[in-house]
Amino acid sequence: MSLLNNALREAEQRQSRPDVAGAYTGAVQHNREGPPRLIFLVVLVILVLAGVGVYWFGTTGPAMQETPAVVPQPDREQGQVERIAVEKPDEDEAVAQQSKAVTEPAPERLLEPEPEVVEQPVARAAPPEPEPEPETTQTEMPLAKAPAPKAPEEPAASSPQPMVKITPQTPEAIDRRTARELEALLGNGQMTQAERRLAALTQTQKAPLSRFAVARTLLVDGDIDRALGWLPPDAAAADANLRMLRARALHASGQLDAAVATLESNVPAVAELPAYRVTLATLLQQQGQGQEAAAQWAELIAWDDSRAPWWVGLAIALEDQGEIRGAARAYRQAAELPGLPPSLADYVQRRLASLRAG
Repeated sequence: MSLLNNALREAEQRQSRPDVAGAYTGAVQHNREGPPRLIFLVVLVILVLAGVGVYWFGTTGPAMQETPAVVPQPDREQGQVERIAVEKPDEDEAVAQQSKAVTEPAPERLLEPEPEVVEQPVARAAPPEPEPEPETTQTEMPLAKAPAPKAPEEPAASSPQPMVKITPQTPEAIDRRTARELEALLGNGQMTQAERRLAALTQTQKAPLSRFAVARTLLVDGDIDRALGWLPPDAAAADANLRMLRARALHASGQLDAAVATLESNVPAVAELPAYRVTLATLLQQQGQGQEAAAQWAELIAWDDSRAPWWVGLAIALEDQGEIRGAARAYRQAAELPGLPPSLADYVQRRLASLRAG
């Protein structure tokens, strides 16, 4: 609109100055070409404004709508830092661009159109070159290649395991371990292997536990001579279990006096080995020494008065000595206690009935 006003103003100024050419020549000349030239200028201005309007609506509008779809997005993986985005211009910016397009000269807008905005991000969107990875320093190479075989060897040198292996076991420990092994062999019926193992052990020590395991099995099997072979007097003298087992073997072979002598050689305390005292009291009773047998039974009952068989042994020893009242009391005490075998219980009832009748 400003261009149109300027063109009209210039046309009016030309019409208001008809005497300019005449003043120069000294004569008044009539401007015959005035009206056609004015009409030509008005038409030219209208055409220029129409072309500018068509150009502005044809280029600016569609370009603004299509720019978001053309602009390439920056690649984050390539390390691009700048983020280019074409936003839709505001209404104020659109009005400013429109006024700028009207005020600029028409030939420059027609001949030199502005480059599209979408072409700029294409040049900027080129991915930057990847940064070279840091090279490994030479200091890491010796660490990877450096062998360290001495680290595990130092604890092995200071380990006390060799000392544990070198330390010999005591004879008692060896005897206990061998006795368990012999019992396993005897349980499987391997008597020959057990005796060979025991013979090898007795060459270095007395081995009382191993001797007891083999001799007891032989005595139960009725092989008395072989049992006595593993129970010599010198070995039995040092161990109460071996003495008791030797005395039973001697009694089974008919050597009652030798059996009693073996037991009386070294009598242990009742609490240490009660079975030893029971064997001694029984053999003394069979030998006819009722008083000595009663003394052994009395010590056993003083230590534990809940054993019914011990009361029966005391009653028999007292009855042999002629002490009827004491024997009757011992029989009654045995009958009242639990744990009496049926055969022995019948014997006790018969003896009580006989003593009451007598």
